[in-house]
Amino acid sequence: MKNKFGIILPIILLSYFLILLDNSVVFTSTVKIASDLQMTPQSIAWITNIYALVFGSLLLLGGRLGDLYGRKRIFLVGLVIFTVCSLLVGIAPTGSFIIIMRGFQGIGSAILAPTSLALLLDNYEGKQREKAISYYGVTAGLGASVGLIIGGIVTTFVSWRLGFLINVPLGLLLILLTIFTVPARPAQAHQKLDYFGSILSVLAILSLVNGINGSGHHILFIALFIILLIVFLIREVKIDNPIMPLTIFKDRERVSAYIARFCYIGAMFSFFFLVPQVLQKYYGFTPLLAAFGFMPETIPQFLFGFVQSKLAAKYKNENILLFGTIVSFVGVFILFMLDLHYGYWISIALPMVVIGIGQGFSFGPLTISGVANTPKELGGATSSAVNVFHQLGSSIVLSIVVSLTASITNVVTAYHYQTLLMTIFIIVPIVMAINIKRIHK
Repeated sequence: MKNKFGIILPIILLSYFLILLDNSVVFTSTVKIASDLQMTPQSIAWITNIYALVFGSLLLLGGRLGDLYGRKRIFLVGLVIFTVCSLLVGIAPTGSFIIIMRGFQGIGSAILAPTSLALLLDNYEGKQREKAISYYGVTAGLGASVGLIIGGIVTTFVSWRLGFLINVPLGLLLILLTIFTVPARPAQAHQKLDYFGSILSVLAILSLVNGINGSGHHILFIALFIILLIVFLIREVKIDNPIMPLTIFKDRERVSAYIARFCYIGAMFSFFFLVPQVLQKYYGFTPLLAAFGFMPETIPQFLFGFVQSKLAAKYKNENILLFGTIVSFVGVFILFMLDLHYGYWISIALPMVVIGIGQGFSFGPLTISGVANTPKELGGATSSAVNVFHQLGSSIVLSIVVSLTASITNVVTAYHYQTLLMTIFIIVPIVMAINIKRIHK
């Protein structure tokens, strides 16, 4: 059967997958990187932190650039930056060099993430668009969990460098395919970039992320974020070419999806971050075995993600979203209820299967609702919003979960309260899914 999506959708999905993969590969590689490059625990943390800071702070700008200067052109710029910096990270001779290159890699990712989704909106319509977004959602979920596994494998058997160098041939392939197969759409040449708003948005998100994950002065950075946000919003209301058109928040379905995504991704990212530690600290798993320990979640997520994409045509998106969030809640609740003493297969693997099914049914519908009713001229802005809430949810919720349990030294007790907090956060997406269902009545 002929693939009616053509080559554009695979280009979009592979580029998005590489971004997410690159972010989670680091989790199982940091110990070996620190050893090879003689890095301190404080400096090794910056390999992840600098990427998150740059990526999160430039997302709004990355999406808006595509709106104003042409999606294909900006997508290619992002691909080139990401590919070149992946090469430089992979051959990094020193700790300082790898940290700087990870920052530049974050620039490429901040361009690619919103622009890839906006390209999807440009090239597909109706039911075909919904199905394409479902595949995009499957990719969003798989990137993090598959990254853990790939990172564990290449670090153990080859080198952590391969986890980054593999991006280079794939990036070059994507650049060539994009040049020759992706159509160039007219840019909004009559509008100019909101430079001051761009600077404000970068500084505001930078302050927020630093206030949450930084090494100090948390209250100062949070206060600075609030001030910058107020100034940013006042400006965006008054000008004709805002970096983030506030009209995107007038749609109730999109706003509900943003809130749901923030809490859902936050809870799931906490799951990805904390469970590998429990597997190693409590059950004595090696990093590689801990990575493979996620297979009971990864496989159902992949399989049911594709089931969900096929059901999208038969059942309404809001119904699938509600089902997926409820199943996810059940999985995390089981994780909370089961004592670790029952062993890995009952206490971890069993709820992982349920969580994986819930993720398979949730990621796609969350993305569909996040870009619902979007006019083409705002494709980059709504795509940026989806990615901003995704990124901030993962940072903020994880920070809340970790900070509220940081004083608990017992692994079992800390895990019990961490899974309780994850369960509470998962309730919010269910409420938002119910609200989206009511909107469609």
